[in-house]
Amino acid sequence: MKMHKLLLLAVACTWAMGAAAQWQWTDKDGRKVFSDRPPPPDIPEKSILKQPGGNRPARAAVPAAPAASDAAPAAAAAAPKTAASAPGAGKDKELEEKKAQAEAAEAAKKKAEDEKIAKAKAENCTRARAAKAAFDAGKPITQANAQGEKIFLDGPARAAEAKRIDEIVAADCVR
Repeated sequence: MKMHKLLLLAVACTWAMGAAAQWQWTDKDGRKVFSDRPPPPDIPEKSILKQPGGNRPARAAVPAAPAASDAAPAAAAAAPKTAASAPGAGKDKELEEKKAQAEAAEAAKKKAEDEKIAKAKAENCTRARAAKAAFDAGKPITQANAQGEKIFLDGPARAAEAKRIDEIVAADCVR
C-alpha cells in the first residue's frame, strides 16, 4: 500500500513539471499571453514575464520561435504568410474558426436583443396611441391614487398625462 502512495506522489510531481515549462509575456496590446512556445522576436525582453527554468537568460539563448503561437492570436495575426505551411497552422485555423463562430453567436445575440427592444417599443407605441385617442376624444379618464381609489383626472392632471403620452408616442413611434 505504501508503494502505491509513493508511485502516485511521483506521478503527480512529474505531471506538474509540464506546467512549469510555460512562457508568459505581455503583448503589444497589454494582454498577458501564456504559451509553451517562446514569444515572437518582436516582443522586447522587458515584456517577457516568465520563461521555462524561472531565470531570464539573454535572448540569444532562447531557441527560435515558430511564427505562430497557440495561445497568442495577436501574434498569429502578425505572423508572415509562410506560416500557413507550419506544423501548428491547423490549430490557428481552428482558432480562427472558433473566433468566427463566437463572433457570429454574439451578432445573433445582439440581433435578438435588438428585435426584442423593437417589439417592446412597438407595443408601447400601440398603447400610447390608444391612450392618446382616448384623451383626444374627451372621454373622462380615471387613475388609481396611492390608496388604490379611482379618481377622475381634472384639467391640470389631464394636461400633464396628455403631455406624457405625447412624449411616449414621439419616442417609441419613430419609424
